[in-house]
Amino acid sequence: MKKFSLSAILIVVLTLLSCEDDMMDWQNLEDENPILVSELPLELREQLDRYEALNTYADFTVGIGLIRDYYMENELYRSLIHEYFDDVTVGYAMKHGAMVNSQGGINFAPIDEFIASVRQAGLDVYGHTLAWHANQNANYLNGIIAPEVIPGSSGPNSLDLSGLQDGSLNGWGENNPGAGISIEENEGLVDGTPALQMIASSSSFQPFDLQLASPNITVNSGSAYEVSFYIKSDETGRGRISFNNAVGNQFPFKDWYGEGDATEFFVTNSQWQEVKFTVDDIQDGATNLSFNFDLGYEPDVTYLIDVNTLSVVDLDAIGEPLNLISNGDFENGTLDGWYGFGNGSTRFVSEEGEGFPNSGFSMVLTNPTPAQSFEAQQVYEFNAPLEEGVQHTFSFNIRADQAASIQVQLQSPDFSGDYVSAIPVETNWTQITRTVTPGASDRDKFIFDFGEFANTYYIDNVVLTTGESGGGSEPILIEKSDEEKAEIIGEALEHWIVSMVTRYKDDVNAWDVVNEPMREGGTLRDGNVTDLASDDFYWVKYLGKDFAVTAFNLAREHANPEDKLFINDFNLESSLAKCQGLIEYVEYIESQGATVDGIGTQMHISLQTDKDNIQEMFRLLAASGKLIKVSELDVRLGTPTPTQQQLAEQADMYQFVADSFREIIPVSQQYGITLWNLSDHPDEHEFWLPDESPCLYDANYQRKHAYKGFANGLAGRDVSEDFTGDL
Repeated sequence: MKKFSLSAILIVVLTLLSCEDDMMDWQNLEDENPILVSELPLELREQLDRYEALNTYADFTVGIGLIRDYYMENELYRSLIHEYFDDVTVGYAMKHGAMVNSQGGINFAPIDEFIASVRQAGLDVYGHTLAWHANQNANYLNGIIAPEVIPGSSGPNSLDLSGLQDGSLNGWGENNPGAGISIEENEGLVDGTPALQMIASSSSFQPFDLQLASPNITVNSGSAYEVSFYIKSDETGRGRISFNNAVGNQFPFKDWYGEGDATEFFVTNSQWQEVKFTVDDIQDGATNLSFNFDLGYEPDVTYLIDVNTLSVVDLDAIGEPLNLISNGDFENGTLDGWYGFGNGSTRFVSEEGEGFPNSGFSMVLTNPTPAQSFEAQQVYEFNAPLEEGVQHTFSFNIRADQAASIQVQLQSPDFSGDYVSAIPVETNWTQITRTVTPGASDRDKFIFDFGEFANTYYIDNVVLTTGESGGGSEPILIEKSDEEKAEIIGEALEHWIVSMVTRYKDDVNAWDVVNEPMREGGTLRDGNVTDLASDDFYWVKYLGKDFAVTAFNLAREHANPEDKLFINDFNLESSLAKCQGLIEYVEYIESQGATVDGIGTQMHISLQTDKDNIQEMFRLLAASGKLIKVSELDVRLGTPTPTQQQLAEQADMYQFVADSFREIIPVSQQYGITLWNLSDHPDEHEFWLPDESPCLYDANYQRKHAYKGFANGLAGRDVSEDFTGDL
């Protein structure tokens, strides 16, 4: 990033002290060749430099939208902002996507540092923005409402479920039916699936007082078998699995829930829980195995066992799934097929003995400093793209030096992708299993995104498969209901707004509470968008039309009483229907009990923008009775090298906007005008209007014609008439 010295400002000042003003009018310049302001005739540059700071010409707030990192690092940029403006708006760094991590935590440190610098210089900070659909940590928000993934069985099911699936219980032995054993439709783990219901009687107190025996299962005495199912109960209960004499221990103690300790029984409650354990002591010569559900420990308890997840799998007969990642165990001591980059991260193969489970090799990824998750990546590229629309399962073992989370994505050459975010990582080895479906036909990369935390990760046994040769059941996805999603997203919105407004209550006294809620035709966005950017997330899709009511009420509750709360949108000067729709939405918000103090109009305009529409927009906004703010003003020219004529027309447009705002908006409603970026320097336009020249300063931080036009508009007169003779 280029650095500028304050000595440049001193040189300009010394030059001005010895110059006379020739009252040059740029509209009379006829040269149409592209020109930098620094190449203009000396007389014109002198006139531009004689203008005072912009905020001295207005009776309302004159603000600037800026880039946080550029402000912190560039002395000239920072000094110009301190001298010429009343408040600042951070373009990106104060938004949800920049501050919220994959676990929902908020990184306040960069904004804390920024606000301290701005406030020390005597400027105010305008909060931008609380509830918007863009620049969100969409991976986190989508992750918290994603379906719960229930892994399928490890292999083919040896247990005959037909008597449960048809409701007949054929083949199953009701050795002790208690208060009833039956099949209940629509009571399973997933909506529309059946459950085995077993009810203990009021006199039940022994495990066999409620007992159901399975059909015989053909077994091999040399194999180990995995028994698994999901179970819950209407109140706290207990149960065990017992076996016939094919098993050496007919009443085994097992680590039923994988919690680390073998016990006589498992404990059930109102939440579905998976019971999964291995039987590896089949007696020599045994050919048939059967087991019992023993659920009679407690009286008057009703148990539900999900039929579709009940399985007995011969672990020694499972065929290996087709792994689409050829080097996922790193046992050859290399990272062949893998590559990575970003944020100074490193990658290598571990020492022997550091793989899972503390043996063999693993892949070691280290990220030295916190960043965005995708800023440090480890990539496996396939020879051919994955099949679109086919569900894939990936799994791996992972541990880290510190508890954290990572993200996995399937990516296309254009960097679009399918994401699985907020994958938890512990300091002990854990196995991760998730599903992901390629959403495009060119997904050709499997990527670990690990840039969010400064950490070292150990990864082993990476498998990506469609399950074609595994023979097990497919994973089960448990979708959250619309009501559950609304509750979860409502809590996330509340956490974000309350945290931001509360933390910066002493330093930020005006907020964009809701940003860009309207479509171009003047109707409210509903979030039903198919072509989403990776950081798009529509609060309205889950919370409905009242999402803005909630947002304003939360901000009002936690802000200072005198703080100003705005709604903001763009293209209001191009679509008067959108402008009217926004005003009507404000009326709706207030009809629901919230209060909106002001309306922001962004005004990213060009020389071709209809001036009559601009003035009509201001008339509509004035009639709302709200505070009015031009929130993101810039004037595009369509080129980074404008002609003198274009510079003059740009100045006219800046003056026209300021004049119209000052003349049409009543003084009591004039909140202010904020410019969007200071100069045409490329570092300010990496993501916004690159190869353009929309600002008041050129790429060399010299004032352009537009500075004079805007200043004249703020002042309501030609300020250059004050320059009469020597300075």
